[in-house]
Amino acid sequence: MSRSIRIAGGGLAGLSLGIALRQRGVEVELHEAGNYPRHRVCGEFICGVTPATLGKLGIGDSLAAARLLTSTAWFHQGSLLLAAPLRAPAWGISRFELDEQLRQRFEQVGGRLYVNSRLKNESAPGQVWTAGRQPERGVWLGLKCHFRGLELDHDLEMHLGRSGYVGLSRIENHTVNLCGLVRIQSELAGRGSERLFTYLVANGLSALAEKLRAARLIESSFLGIAGFQLGHQRAAASSLVLGDAYAMIPPFTGNGMSMAFESAAWAVDPLHDYALERIDWNEATRRIRSLLSQKFSRRLQLAQVLHPFLTSPSFQKWTVFIARSGLLPYQSCFHALR
Repeated sequence: MSRSIRIAGGGLAGLSLGIALRQRGVEVELHEAGNYPRHRVCGEFICGVTPATLGKLGIGDSLAAARLLTSTAWFHQGSLLLAAPLRAPAWGISRFELDEQLRQRFEQVGGRLYVNSRLKNESAPGQVWTAGRQPERGVWLGLKCHFRGLELDHDLEMHLGRSGYVGLSRIENHTVNLCGLVRIQSELAGRGSERLFTYLVANGLSALAEKLRAARLIESSFLGIAGFQLGHQRAAASSLVLGDAYAMIPPFTGNGMSMAFESAAWAVDPLHDYALERIDWNEATRRIRSLLSQKFSRRLQLAQVLHPFLTSPSFQKWTVFIARSGLLPYQSCFHALR
């Protein structure tokens, strides 16, 4: 093969794509702006990706440490709205663990990895941009933290607050991951992980805050990130982007990690054909964009429609009413978002 692939961004999409291409004999270099292992703001909940997709990427064994998750419950300011089995089992695993597993796998199959290396987001033949969200001014704050000694009645719990929501999910080593999306309130004080508790109380989740305070918070895992928009991300029209760099689905779907893997899997064959000189870069880009649009458009549109019903106080009233009336089409929505 005379053509190689250069990947900007060493998260789920970039690493899994690199592994899959290397297993097909393609020369791959990957540039990651940070280092490994590290925590990321993420639900750490993989739901919707199929074993076939993981097999195509060659990463199925990377989930060996994951917790198998089978049940979920939804709450509104401490009141139970819904408890149900997951339509299909999911995996719970930290990005700290999973990214490191994929990093090791990528280097084992001969990929060239450059850490603390930041590329320019530019259109260039053979360059794939998987470096996550595009910096934007936005109204949302993402919060993430790990807890030990936190008992959950269900594998995944979603807690709706006044202007946002918090998800709790079991991950490896008897740990629980918290990931929240809340509307930024500049008047709220708090530094470090104390910011989390400030936002929980401000969103009517005082009981949850007290439960979390009784557990052991792993301070090194706390992250808070602002400056992003949900939905399709801003990128050069001619760039090839995958994963969160393509689109950020609202996190209540539990589908973001799966979409990163799926976008990588759909890019493998066109990029392999490009490396073999069967097609040019424009054709490879066209094929991948067409697949992304075909596979993701419906779930992104539905997620954006549902998002206000979980984050806006006026819309939440309807969500609570419908759920308590037993009319919430939870399983249908779950299926449609995958």
